[in-house]
Amino acid sequence: MSEAVSFEELTCHNGRHIGIATLASEKTLNALSLDMVHLLTPQLQRWADDPEFAMVLLQAAGEKAFCAGGDLQQLYRSMGEHHASPQHGDIRGNHYASEFFEHEYRLDYLIHTYPKPILCWGHGIVMGGGIGLMAGCSHRVVTERARLAMPEISIGLYPDVGGSWFLSRAPGKLGAFLALTGAQMNAADACLAGLADYRVAHGSKSQVIEALLQQPWGSSADGDSVLLGRLLQLAERNSAAEVTFVPSALREHFDVINRLCSGQTAPEIVAAILAHQSDSPWLQKAAATLAAGAPASAWLALALQRRVRHMSLAEVFRLEFVVSLHCAARPDFAEGIRALIIDKDGKPQWQPARLEDAAPAWLEGFFADPWPVAQHPLADLGKLA
Repeated sequence: MSEAVSFEELTCHNGRHIGIATLASEKTLNALSLDMVHLLTPQLQRWADDPEFAMVLLQAAGEKAFCAGGDLQQLYRSMGEHHASPQHGDIRGNHYASEFFEHEYRLDYLIHTYPKPILCWGHGIVMGGGIGLMAGCSHRVVTERARLAMPEISIGLYPDVGGSWFLSRAPGKLGAFLALTGAQMNAADACLAGLADYRVAHGSKSQVIEALLQQPWGSSADGDSVLLGRLLQLAERNSAAEVTFVPSALREHFDVINRLCSGQTAPEIVAAILAHQSDSPWLQKAAATLAAGAPASAWLALALQRRVRHMSLAEVFRLEFVVSLHCAARPDFAEGIRALIIDKDGKPQWQPARLEDAAPAWLEGFFADPWPVAQHPLADLGKLA
């Protein structure tokens, strides 16, 4: 059986090395599994610690997707078992979910804080957990066929994997809109939202890799980062003559999005988006996704973005870990996966069915942390060893 992630090490012309990590679960659109996380984390750490390696390339097998999100099948099974167990009232009782979210977030945090340049090649579908991998990379390429989204509202979750942090930093109200509607982004949208840096034709990937091997990599990560950035800027300029990148829908509708998401409460913002009349199929699809999504997820996504504005990234991952386990312990997350992936009936029965029916205390319960500060499973993030 082949590994879900493959690794390769290339030697550059000046003797330095490049590490290449390839997500290799093409049949699942490279959905991020716990096995993949356990393979990626130690290898990335080894390359970080080895002074012979100048940079890392994170890519994926196949032409359809970089990573379509997290692997939800085992999470669904673990939720069913936990809901039926005597520990159903304790979010710590779902041991698989605890392990999955802890190690996924640790990997994401490692990428965000990586001491060397990491180039992510975002081609095809990049959603949910895939954006979690990509967002923290120092150099993020999107191609003409890139399709990005944080569609968690459709499965009763919220934009996790640091999404509370990076969406809250998007221009204007784009982060709120993307979280509520799961709207799909093209390459231009991703760059505007701060989720990508360079638009490069996918057909030029082999030339980019060859150029990487020619670079005069030095002993400074900052200097190597500059070299990589200049190389990708050149590739982006050359790509403009090779392929046509679709204009940004986010830019086109920026003022409308800011107005719709200017309400002071989640019900106000949701109502404004749903009431808006537009001839744009993109806006219509975004509103339809929100209308069909989990009401509690809409509230949670907005509440998190407001809470994390002055938090460190490590604090955000600690908060998201608690919230994600609450989602796994409550009905909507499992119901959303059932309706979309397991039974595929497209008819989730959300609890509550309307945001107005959710009690404030019930909503605030998503943030209840059962761990003392020093015993939180991610307590060590952001702290020097």
